[in-house]
Amino acid sequence: MDALYHGDRRPARYHSPLMPERPNILWICTDQQRRDTLGCAGNPFVRTPHLDALAAGGVRFDRCFVQNPLCAPSRASFLTGRYPRTTRMRQNGQTIPADELMVTRLLADAGYHCGLVGKLHTGATDAAAGFISEERRDDGYHYFQWSPKPFPDWRDPEDYSATNAYAHWLIERGVPYPYRDHPFKGSRFVQVGIEEAHHQTTWCAEKTIAFIQANAGSGRPWLLSMNPFDPHHPFDPPADYLARYLDRLDQIPLPAYRPGELDDKPVFQRRFHEVGAYNVPGAFRYGHLTDRNHRLVRAAYWAMVDLIDVQVGRILDALEQTGQRDRTLVIFTSDHGEMLGDHGIYLKGPFFYEQAVGVPLVVSLPGTVGGGRTTDALIEAADLAPTLAEAAGMPVPAGMQGRSWWPQLTGEEPIAAQREDVYSEYYNSSIMFADPEMRANLTMVRTDRHKLVVAHGRGEGELYDLQQDPEEAINRFFDPDYREAKLDMLSRLTDRMAFTADPLPERRARW
Repeated sequence: MDALYHGDRRPARYHSPLMPERPNILWICTDQQRRDTLGCAGNPFVRTPHLDALAAGGVRFDRCFVQNPLCAPSRASFLTGRYPRTTRMRQNGQTIPADELMVTRLLADAGYHCGLVGKLHTGATDAAAGFISEERRDDGYHYFQWSPKPFPDWRDPEDYSATNAYAHWLIERGVPYPYRDHPFKGSRFVQVGIEEAHHQTTWCAEKTIAFIQANAGSGRPWLLSMNPFDPHHPFDPPADYLARYLDRLDQIPLPAYRPGELDDKPVFQRRFHEVGAYNVPGAFRYGHLTDRNHRLVRAAYWAMVDLIDVQVGRILDALEQTGQRDRTLVIFTSDHGEMLGDHGIYLKGPFFYEQAVGVPLVVSLPGTVGGGRTTDALIEAADLAPTLAEAAGMPVPAGMQGRSWWPQLTGEEPIAAQREDVYSEYYNSSIMFADPEMRANLTMVRTDRHKLVVAHGRGEGELYDLQQDPEEAINRFFDPDYREAKLDMLSRLTDRMAFTADPLPERRARW
């Protein structure tokens, strides 16, 4: 594996004269959290004081985009700094190839003590298919508390719970492993979740805090990847967290959807709208939800975010109490978004709306990355791995395709001009419908002004003028008035597809 990454794309340099040691790295990555779920991002309903404070002392990226709107391809991308078509992990249910280098492996080889709590999802995980634990590669994690989701696989719960560390934690406390059979006031769409004290997000925080405390005096830097399952569906917050929203439920806005807006968009969106989400057939058929249910789902989702914020606060307190906050780089982000009924669609799938591929990103390191800055610079989640490499004072491996923005974070370079466009792709990434004709292969490019999506092999696509139509409701793909804009975006898209060809193996001789 090392031979594939023999060369270095850019020279090593020390990350900051203000940081005499390599920083610890606390990398918090939630699951399915869209970027408008933080108070500091303008959401007036959520309670996220700890994340808001983190942003107030760090840098918040207002336009960070993932490279795939589903879990596994996105996670493989930002862990390697490579695009899904390059990692060859284009779908959920695949296992990342053994020759892919994760940044956690790179850091472990450089002396970092690396740990994971919660979800990894870079390997096949399906009890019914014989995978009662995730297929792991050489990922660099020394401390591995794996819990891909907080409930057992419904097809084989006994085998699955045997390998889920969260299940063991509950058993130690005499708490039954939770199942999804507690509807909230009879709702088909929202459930009452396990109480906070026994919640999987709380477990993630407990294990993260234990890792922080254990490594406080180790004398070597560490990385901890904390990956709770929330706010991923099912929408099942603890009852007391949901109760906060019930007295103002009517104030919660309904999903942003205009009847008929999907008529000239790719067929996959109409199927999701009419039939329901890909892995919950019929359960989230937009037209089957009343206005109250639309609002209730949104409230439950936000309540799950509120619980995440509380647990993040506990973790940040542990950093302070152990004297490690000033030398710990904290990153908060997510692997992709959630539609929440916007555009008449729930959950996730083959679409690239801002709600699906736009994620929160907050970065903080006291004295080095701070200032309470908010930037609307376009960046990609694939940029995270090279950024972490450079933050640790290491050369960026030649195989990484993302761009480090460490110089921008530390103020060495202006942050506004990181990218002219961002790119994302979807190559039949999920099991959607039984009909093979419904396989979706799409690519997206987005600039400050426009967004283009091409449904390959179908003659369909989307083009949005984000200045005139920030809600992405009006498709200009076939509009003659947007011919020049479409040609420009198609050129950008083909360039990005060409430039995501694997740079490995490196050229080592003239012939």
